[in-house]
Amino acid sequence: MKSVSIIGVGRLGGALAIALARKKYNIENLFFKNKSKTDISQFINSQPVKLFENEYSQIASETIFITTRDSEIEKVADHLAKKLRCLPFIFHTSGSLSSKNLKVLKAIGCKVGSVHPLASISDAVSGAEHFAGAYFCVEGDPEAVLAAEKLVRDLGGKSFSIETKYKALYHASAVTACGHLVALIDVAIEMLTKCGLKEAHAQEILMPLVKSTIENLNTQKPSEALTGTFARADVETFENHLQTMKKTVSKDVLEVYLQLGFRSLHLAGEQGADEKNIAKMQNKILLAKKNIKC
Repeated sequence: MKSVSIIGVGRLGGALAIALARKKYNIENLFFKNKSKTDISQFINSQPVKLFENEYSQIASETIFITTRDSEIEKVADHLAKKLRCLPFIFHTSGSLSSKNLKVLKAIGCKVGSVHPLASISDAVSGAEHFAGAYFCVEGDPEAVLAAEKLVRDLGGKSFSIETKYKALYHASAVTACGHLVALIDVAIEMLTKCGLKEAHAQEILMPLVKSTIENLNTQKPSEALTGTFARADVETFENHLQTMKKTVSKDVLEVYLQLGFRSLHLAGEQGADEKNIAKMQNKILLAKKNIKC
């Protein structure tokens, strides 16, 4: 599995190419969709051949990664099935699609799977550093899974497997923990701007709080890491929040606060917060949500 070709050299594909090259994998081919794409081959000692769509017949690598957009994966698989002269391991890196989307390649004898890193990759060069210590979701043919697990270990990552039918649910979880976290912080920043702070300053103020919360979650389960108004089931403070937010923030922001507050009360119950106060706050949240929709 030491020779690799990568189809779709965007942020993830580029990061994977650089990271694998640093682990002595031979990156033989980089397939670009168009000639305007940034060339990352300068970061790879093996000097891979730069190719474009429909030149798949030149592949002789032991492993192929398809790192295109989800909507293009089956199209790429169809082209590969028609043009491949070898039977390599083939993985796609989609978080939401499973190895079933490579069934046309399995039909011709390739071992297929999916490998999705739980890492935030904003660009290829810095992203190559983010695989070490990250978890990778791996699924597919038994032989492909074993091969992927070895590759993940080589990258310094940790792998886990799920049933193929749960791939989309797994990805929704990852989106909630990553993308939705960013959106949630954006909501908190917007609330601080209503207090008169500049957006950049609001973000700077919130970051230490966010980081300390994440650190708590490294060593505690969510119900133990929860702090603040909802953890205490503090009815009076919640009512104060609610009154001021009704006057100052958008309905969307208020709805986010209420929905997450309801979930937080569930965690507060696990902590042993006062059940009567939890019930009072839940009722107030349901009423406030109903009023938002009126």
